[in-house]
Amino acid sequence: MSYAPPSAAVMEDAPPAVRRALQQASALESEPESADTTDKLWQAAVLYCQASRWGSAEGQYRLGMLYAFGQGVPVNPAYAASLFSLAAALGHAQAHQMLDTIQITSSALPACANQDQLPEKAPAPPPFWHDLPADLHPGNGLSIEKYLLALPNHKRWLIPLATTMSAWYALDPKLVLSMIAVESNFNTSAQSPKAAMGLMQLIPDTAERFNVRNAYDATQNMRGGMRYLRWLLSYYRGNISYAAAAYNAGEGRVDRYKGVPPFPETRAYVRRVLGLYGSARHAFDENLTGASPWLVAGGR
Repeated sequence: MSYAPPSAAVMEDAPPAVRRALQQASALESEPESADTTDKLWQAAVLYCQASRWGSAEGQYRLGMLYAFGQGVPVNPAYAASLFSLAAALGHAQAHQMLDTIQITSSALPACANQDQLPEKAPAPPPFWHDLPADLHPGNGLSIEKYLLALPNHKRWLIPLATTMSAWYALDPKLVLSMIAVESNFNTSAQSPKAAMGLMQLIPDTAERFNVRNAYDATQNMRGGMRYLRWLLSYYRGNISYAAAAYNAGEGRVDRYKGVPPFPETRAYVRRVLGLYGSARHAFDENLTGASPWLVAGGR
C-alpha cells in the first residue's frame, strides 16, 4: 500500500533530521511491489519510529498507518489508534480521520515510538491470498472467490485493505467485498449518473452522514460504506436482502414497501450481492440502532 508523499508544507516546517527521515521512508513506501516489499516497508517503519520519537505528527500518522494495515510491521490496531491520537492532538487532520475510521481507543504504543529500538518485522506474505480469510482461499467454490481470482493485479491491493477494515466494523469481509464488486468493480474513481462515488458508491448525503470528506479515497470511502452497512444490518436485524436494498435505494423506500422495493435496478442489485456472498443473513449489533418499525410491527 502506498501513500502520497508528505506535503511541501509539512517538509518545510520539519527539522532537517525529521525531514530526511520522512523523505527516505516515503521513498521506500512508494517503490513498486516486489519480493522485498515487506523489508522495505519495515525500513520505512524504522524511519517513522525515529520521526515519531522526535515529535513529528506526520511520522506518528504514517507509522500508525503501517500498524493499522500490517505493512512491514505486524498489524496492531491498538498501536495504530494510539499513534493516530498523538498525531491528531498535534493537529494532523488525516490522523483525526483515521481515528474516526478505526474506532478504537488505546494508549498502547510500540516501544520504538518512545525509545531507540527497532520495531518487530511482519513476516513476508505469500502473494495475493495472505490477507484473505481462510474461507476466501482458492478451492472452496465460492462465487466471490471466483470473482476475486479474476480481479486484475492493479486492483488486488484493495482486498487486504477491505479485509482489515471489515474486522474493525464487525463485518464479514466476504459481504463487503461482494458489495464493492457490485457497486464499483473495485474502481476507486467510479462515479454513477446519480453522483454516487468511489468503491462503495457513496452518494453525497451518505458521505456527509458518515463524515467522508473525500469519497474517492479508498480508506475513507470504505469507512463510510462499512459504517452505513453496519447500521443497516442493525436496523434490519441482519437481513441482508433488506440491508442491500436500502443501501441501493434508501431505507425509506424499503420501509415504505416493507421489503425489497419493486424497482428492477434494486432487485437486480440485491440478487447480485446475495449471489456473490452466498448467504441471506449476517450478524448484527442490536444496540447500534432500533429495528425498523415495520419489522417490529410484523414480529420479524
